[in-house]
Amino acid sequence: MDLTPTQIVKELDRYIIGQDNAKKVVAIALRNRYRRSMLPEAVRDEITPKNIIMKGPTGVGKTEIARRLSKLVKAPFVKVEATKFTEVGYVGRDVESMVRDLVEVSVRMVREEKISEVEPKARAAAEKKIVEAILPVRKKTLRENSSSDENLMSDQEIMEQLGAELRDGKLDNINLEMEMPIPNKALQLGPLGGNETNIGDFMSNLLPKQKKKKKISVADAYKFFINEESNKMIDDESINAEGLKRAEQDGIIFIDEIDKIASRGQTHGPDVSREGVQRDILPIVEGCTINTKYGNMVTDFILFIAAGAFHISKVSDLIPELQGRFPVQVELKSLTEEEFFRILKEPDNAVIMQYAALLRVDNIDLKFTEEALKEIAKVAFIENENNENIGARRLHTVIENLLEDISFISGKESLEEIIVDKKYVDEHMSQSLSLRNLKRYVL
Repeated sequence: MDLTPTQIVKELDRYIIGQDNAKKVVAIALRNRYRRSMLPEAVRDEITPKNIIMKGPTGVGKTEIARRLSKLVKAPFVKVEATKFTEVGYVGRDVESMVRDLVEVSVRMVREEKISEVEPKARAAAEKKIVEAILPVRKKTLRENSSSDENLMSDQEIMEQLGAELRDGKLDNINLEMEMPIPNKALQLGPLGGNETNIGDFMSNLLPKQKKKKKISVADAYKFFINEESNKMIDDESINAEGLKRAEQDGIIFIDEIDKIASRGQTHGPDVSREGVQRDILPIVEGCTINTKYGNMVTDFILFIAAGAFHISKVSDLIPELQGRFPVQVELKSLTEEEFFRILKEPDNAVIMQYAALLRVDNIDLKFTEEALKEIAKVAFIENENNENIGARRLHTVIENLLEDISFISGKESLEEIIVDKKYVDEHMSQSLSLRNLKRYVL
């Protein structure tokens, strides 16, 4: 997708309020990928992505920026927690797993794309199977209800009628007795070398597929046959190759909580493990070849975005080699009261819209006044100032407390409108406001 940096920022603005500098940086990184793809191969191979470190408090949009960025260009994306690699033993989970996870995501994306391409043909083939299974029963019913054989419909006419009914969902609740495959149980024999190929999976795939008669609804059978026919029409080898290539060229790995593995140069305690993780991550970020079950994966052209609050440690506490592999550093600011107000109101997935949609299920039409939203933003901002700053996540805490009584109501027979105004907010947040005022006198 050849979006300009301005267009990328505009798309990010639909979901993320503020942090203009961070949006600009990632937009440039994304545009550079498109520029690189348009170059001759000899030049293209010499240009590697400029990895980014996002520094800022929790809840200000670091993860959301990276996630929305990957969705924007439909790029393979994985998010990993740096702390996961230090949880077990000296160094925890194998750091190469982040690359293997990226390949899995990429292959799944390609598979879904290919399945959507062949779905019309697969749907037609599945429809034929269902119709042929129902045909004998329908013919018998028509024969029993008909006074004369001359009035009976032909098989072709009955099949066309059944097909129309199937597409309209009129047959969904009918149960059929059909031969369905029984999935072979994978033998738990562990991975084969570093290739992450499970020997049990390999052996189970060699065993013949068993079938047994089973009662199943038409709706479930239809989905099953669509999936079965789709898998017959696509080529697994080409999907795996395309998935591997896309992960190499377009993949994005988001390493969160990278500040938690920053060490201060000590040679004892947890700092030893943290530095070990950094040194394990380093070759992957620098560019190396990782063995996956889909083939060898080169990491040179993956875009790495690291993020952390860096409250206690600093970016300079990372080992110099790793710092050098993240040449672009951007700082995200704490959210202001005005930005809280905009977060409540402007994004396509605004918080109040989510709560309104949830409560509409129980016939509650929830609406907020402008003054109420300003008061909620004010409360959330002050709570962050007086307690731990958790960014935009504080809005969820405030709104959950605010709407507790309304959310407890369920099963309204008719639609009831409830308007949340400033008075309602003041009344329901009074306890929180009192506690906040009392804290002024605590020494």
